[in-house]
Amino acid sequence: MPLSDAFEKLGRAIFETPFQSARLSEEAPELAEIRLAVLDAVKASSHRAGSVRVFPFDGIRIRLRGIPAEQAAAFESGVFADFLAGEIRTALRRSSIRFAQTIAVRVETSPDLPLEGEQWMVVEIEKVQPAPQSARSRANARLVVLAGVANTTELALTKSRVNIGRTTDVYRSAGPSRRNDLAFAEDNEINRTVSREHAHIVKDKSSGDHRLFNDRWYKPPNSCELWILRDGLSRPVHRGGRGAVLEPGDEIHIGRAIIRFEAETRL
Repeated sequence: MPLSDAFEKLGRAIFETPFQSARLSEEAPELAEIRLAVLDAVKASSHRAGSVRVFPFDGIRIRLRGIPAEQAAAFESGVFADFLAGEIRTALRRSSIRFAQTIAVRVETSPDLPLEGEQWMVVEIEKVQPAPQSARSRANARLVVLAGVANTTELALTKSRVNIGRTTDVYRSAGPSRRNDLAFAEDNEINRTVSREHAHIVKDKSSGDHRLFNDRWYKPPNSCELWILRDGLSRPVHRGGRGAVLEPGDEIHIGRAIIRFEAETRL
């Protein structure tokens, strides 16, 4: 049977054949082939984490070649994708593999026939990135001082850029350099670990994210003296780059001073 005829039959089967795996091999062998290929790829991408196996991905993309244009809608329909997603969840559950309930399947088709040595079907496992939050999704963001003595115990992040450092006004030989919105000017043991121009936070207008940047002048391997503590784990924020995106509840360690980033999330 020509490949195009086989796909035409398969396209009809997507809607005409009840999605029962026991009948797929007889009534739509191509559907059975897709199903088995997807399940094999999913199980192969799982791994052991301690005493359990996990499938840490939530996206499965299936690319099919040789699909006639008039049949593309059948394959790319939500009906077919939902069927495959359900089969994946059932197979993972039966194999005692933990998985995210947000698993989604995406089917893409092309009318181009596979060349010699090429497969007509490719299954790709991917991690779906969350959609960027809009600028309105986070409101009432603020910094709360937990350790050290600053000019205020709480600072609302209402400006596009907020500077953090030791003194309120920073001067260089050429004149004023910058003004710190959150300043640790009192002379005590913790405040002495804060640099004059230590860090700043910028709000991304497109995503609404707040990014933390290191402004200290230091040379590796000297410590950057700027860390984010999140979920019990710390990560350094080095000078340069695109900064680090802050999440609600993050503790910002500036030298030995500690600030908590708080923000309400609105959907």
